[in-house]
Amino acid sequence: MTFELPTSGLFAYLVQFYATLAISLFAIVLDVFAFVHCAVQRRDAFPAIGTLSKGIWLALLGGSVVLTFLLRSSPLGIIGMIGVIAGAVYVLDVRPGLKDATDGSGPW
Repeated sequence: MTFELPTSGLFAYLVQFYATLAISLFAIVLDVFAFVHCAVQRRDAFPAIGTLSKGIWLALLGGSVVLTFLLRSSPLGIIGMIGVIAGAVYVLDVRPGLKDATDGSGPW
């Protein structure tokens, strides 16, 4: 008597594994990029664009890096989503404002 694995279950497991791996890698890259970008920005540019201070952003982004990278929290869970959202808000909202403020092309 031989034991055979069902191929459909194995395929579904592999798809789920690689999809979760891709999302996790995206979350790690996003959070690390946002943290490094925040760390090298001028401190006085943050209040100029009307956002949180640099220290608060560093704490938020550093916490999300710790959650997603060091603790390997799944970005699909509630804790992991908080980290991904913090990184996405920084990259999509704060980063363009900082770029405008430091280049001198913004309305401030």
